[in-house]
Amino acid sequence: RDRERQRETGAEFASERGNRREREGGGEKRRVVGFRTGGRSKASAVCEGFEDTKRVRVGEWMMKMTLYKFEYGCRVRVGFRAQVARSASRPSARRKALGCKASTTSAGSMPSVEVQELETEYLLGTYAGARPAGVSFVRGDGCRLFDAEGREYLDFTSGIAVNCLGHSDKELTDVLSDQLRTLVHVSNLYSTEPAALLARELCKASSPWAQKAFFVNSGTEANEAAIKFARKYQKLNGKGSPSLLGRKQQPTEFVAFSAGFHGRTMGALALTSKAKYRTPFEPVMPGVKFAEYNNLKSAAKVIRRGRTCAVFVEPFQGEGGCNPSTRDFLVGLRKLCDDAGALLVYDEVQCGLGRTGKMFAHQWYGEGACPDIMTLAKPLAAGLPIGAVLMTNEIAEAISLGDHGSTFAGGPFVCTSGLHVMSRLQEGGFLQEVSDKGDYLVGKLSEAVGGKSFVREVRGKGLIVGIEIDRSAGPIVAKARDRGLLVITAGGGKGGGGRPP
Repeated sequence: RDRERQRETGAEFASERGNRREREGGGEKRRVVGFRTGGRSKASAVCEGFEDTKRVRVGEWMMKMTLYKFEYGCRVRVGFRAQVARSASRPSARRKALGCKASTTSAGSMPSVEVQELETEYLLGTYAGARPAGVSFVRGDGCRLFDAEGREYLDFTSGIAVNCLGHSDKELTDVLSDQLRTLVHVSNLYSTEPAALLARELCKASSPWAQKAFFVNSGTEANEAAIKFARKYQKLNGKGSPSLLGRKQQPTEFVAFSAGFHGRTMGALALTSKAKYRTPFEPVMPGVKFAEYNNLKSAAKVIRRGRTCAVFVEPFQGEGGCNPSTRDFLVGLRKLCDDAGALLVYDEVQCGLGRTGKMFAHQWYGEGACPDIMTLAKPLAAGLPIGAVLMTNEIAEAISLGDHGSTFAGGPFVCTSGLHVMSRLQEGGFLQEVSDKGDYLVGKLSEAVGGKSFVREVRGKGLIVGIEIDRSAGPIVAKARDRGLLVITAGGGKGGGGRPP
């Protein structure tokens, strides 16, 4: 219909008038600036040798138009001015702003293959081998994701245990929209209400042991901060061991566990036992001893008075293969640390904040398993970058002005998201529902595949569930994705993990 109109009207460019039109598309009414071109012969004649750039004001929009010759007339590229910001939520308008060719994808976005071609050309290839070919996501809704070609997937990854409220949660987006219009960032040189309120909520939720919080931007940053805080505390308060010169050396060593994962920055990497992560970047931070997870005798051999600064452990290992700790193990670690004068640090980056059915995973084991420091991140802001370190007052008193800091951490925008997450997690029945659904999922998976010869065990706690098998899980993950189910590998690739919203 448009082409017939073009043949009738000839080459008319309605740029000066703006020619606003109302169009229905994608389930919502869109206001766009229309440009009409003539039929093939007239447009070609008009555009012969023509290439021009001009700025045109249309209402509140300032547009930069570049007209090019092409076979069927002219196309208009919108410049990076107010128009781009106003239309950022409309994929088709955003593609015009980037000068992209028209797409036939259902979502109006760049086809997945084109996206991955751009990634190959411009992005560092650290993820290239892990990303499935031909899949680029453009939209999410609850537990479902949709790619550029319109295919639907059931998401059992939650962005690796991040999207605790699902995709595009309406309550969360409303809250964040209000905050986005109010205040986003001022740095930690100034006070903001959301950060203070979120710190209070985290400390109250971790009662009775935590009294202070420190904000960072990710899980690995939280563990790096915990390393520094533990070292500073021991420097001021630790009972050191005699050196060869007769002077006392303060405790500086750390203990971590097999199959543990604490991050990819140099300090956190040193606490990660898997050689494939550490070897390419050695030497990493020295002074780390490893013990067997869930084995108190192994831990007792490496936790030493006057030498051990802190013990890092995940109460529930996620990347390591969905391995829950035992009550005896965590309570025993607490006693070993007390006897040695070492700090006990829980890494609950993945298992904390409701994932296991308790606010924090260690709370399944009572007050006898409380830590001195705890690190958090992934689900805290439901997809926005944030991390936190909780600690006792005794440790907080050892940290002085300027000992640590972060430009972006604890901003009002991400902390507003964190406050909303905390309020939702503490709603009546929320955590119990996580626990009940987890029990149901483990039961159904056990019925379905527990008897298979290649399945060693189905295990999990709450909505962090894994299936351990005797072979690589990669092909199973790929087949599940082909059938519209997203799961991830864990435990060195011999396990499939589910972390649904």
